[in-house]
Amino acid sequence: MLDVKKSIASAALFFGGLAGLLSAQPGEANEVSIGRVHYDIFSVQVTGRRQSAQQRFPFALVFDFQMPDKWHFYAFGRNAPAGMDLKLIVNEADGLAFGDAVYPESHTYYDKVLDKRLDVHSGSFEVYLPFEIKDGGDIEDTRADAGVSIEGAYCSAEQCRIISDLIIETKIDVGTERVLVKAKLVEGKQKSDEVEQVKSITEQGRGTGNRWTDYSLFGALLLAAVAGLSLNIMPCVWPVLPIIVMRLASQAADSKGKAIMSGLAFCAGILLFFAALAGTNIVLQLFYGTVLQWGDQFRNPVFVGVMSVLLVGLAMFMFGVVDFALPSSVSSKAGGGGNGYAGTVGTGFLAAVLSTPCSFAILAAVFAWAQGQHWIPATAAIMTIGVGMAAPYAVLTSMPGLLERLPKPGRWMALFKQGLGFLLLIIAVWLAGALPVKMRMSVLYFAVAVSFSIWMWGAWVGYNTALVKKWIVRAAAVGLTVLAGFYLLGAKQDKIDWQDYDSQSIQQAQREGRAVLIDFTAEWCLSCKVVDKFVYQRDDIAGLIDKKNVLAVKADTTQRDRPATRALKEVYKEPGVPVTILHLPGENKTLRWRGKDFGDDLKESLKKLGAK
Repeated sequence: MLDVKKSIASAALFFGGLAGLLSAQPGEANEVSIGRVHYDIFSVQVTGRRQSAQQRFPFALVFDFQMPDKWHFYAFGRNAPAGMDLKLIVNEADGLAFGDAVYPESHTYYDKVLDKRLDVHSGSFEVYLPFEIKDGGDIEDTRADAGVSIEGAYCSAEQCRIISDLIIETKIDVGTERVLVKAKLVEGKQKSDEVEQVKSITEQGRGTGNRWTDYSLFGALLLAAVAGLSLNIMPCVWPVLPIIVMRLASQAADSKGKAIMSGLAFCAGILLFFAALAGTNIVLQLFYGTVLQWGDQFRNPVFVGVMSVLLVGLAMFMFGVVDFALPSSVSSKAGGGGNGYAGTVGTGFLAAVLSTPCSFAILAAVFAWAQGQHWIPATAAIMTIGVGMAAPYAVLTSMPGLLERLPKPGRWMALFKQGLGFLLLIIAVWLAGALPVKMRMSVLYFAVAVSFSIWMWGAWVGYNTALVKKWIVRAAAVGLTVLAGFYLLGAKQDKIDWQDYDSQSIQQAQREGRAVLIDFTAEWCLSCKVVDKFVYQRDDIAGLIDKKNVLAVKADTTQRDRPATRALKEVYKEPGVPVTILHLPGENKTLRWRGKDFGDDLKESLKKLGAK
């Protein structure tokens, strides 16, 4: 019955279009559209159009894209991630010859995750597929079928989706005064009535197409409990576990009540972390109309950088470079006290924080379910994750006999801890790899500085070191960390609007009479860093580049196969970096500076250029 209704609707659209053609006057109806194809969150309407006689192709298929707010397609393969720019490809066309797709003018979008400007298409835009009738065809009566594939990735600030098997089948009827096109989706995730609803959800920052929302409340809570349990086997949490387990074991030998209180304090620290997540989700839902998405924290470079450095610091602890001193109130040789329990709460909170970089996909599934719920069941699900993570420690403290069965400390534990230290370093480097390129090396250098400071703190002084000397050494270690942070992590804003190396852009600028400044550099080149800091960070040079309308190009030769690397050797015949080249406008002449002491010479050359 449903297929019959679809057939009737399609026929009505088709004959409605024909009726419009028959009633139109000659020259008025050269463009006809029948239907709009919906795919996930965007839609495409296909029309036929006659073009002017001066153009090579007299006809064109026009694809009118409608994107929801804050979503875009990438415009060019050279800067689209993994080359996933928007592409329209004709698979088959009987009796027709198609030219290359003509895309609209793009606009610039700053991608915070990639830390670069990208050319994108968004909102409403049209893509043309020009075509002509093959030799022997009759323009008065040509009917043909053409299959068009649409490929690429469409993204927002929060996520990217890849088009999967989107093929539009078009039936083209060419006449003297019009081009009639009927289009239908033959493959892909077709959407129709849900499109507007999906748009509104997307604008609120929520995920779309969420298959996890089908779970019942009981199923979601069970999944959350399993997710919480799984966090205890995450490698990122392992550095904290020996501390708390050995603490509980020593206290159980002294006082069962003290062990129970310490275990509950550790569980409270875990629950405190997830309560903070639940509270954040409530605020986002009630006041901002959005939800907390698991993984959002890893889109924040500051969070990722802090976690990476923290894991390096914990690796130093695992190597025995420094020890965490336990409060006397929780050691087995001292009496009880409230401060010790506060430290245990903090340790539980730290364990929960450390679990985030290594969490399984099951945790993301629980948050995906919570995204589509009222804040009350969403809060219950998030807190159940914390309960699942805390449950093993509650069981351990309530059954002291289990603690007695734990392996006795020995050399094996020292080797195990040191082995975990290397694992933590691997995770830290993996996290640093997700940072923007400009920030990545600074964070790694800062991690080395923090490691050195930790070594100073733990190895330069001992138990018998005089108190004054101990304070001096540790104050120096803290000061070194702070200075390294200011120098390496301080906000660095490029004073020059650098463009990536592109030979066509350079040639275009030269045709327009603009000067072109090319800075050949590489990530592994220390002298290049000096040039960047002491030449291109100068206000006078940056001001002249802007004033004279100079195209500033950053030519990255870090890798051998990059276009800039080939141009350095094949076009400019230069053996290495750093080298700066200035193309003078209107002249087949370049000025070149090798090395790093050329700031004043560059300034004088820029002054001689004409104003923009």
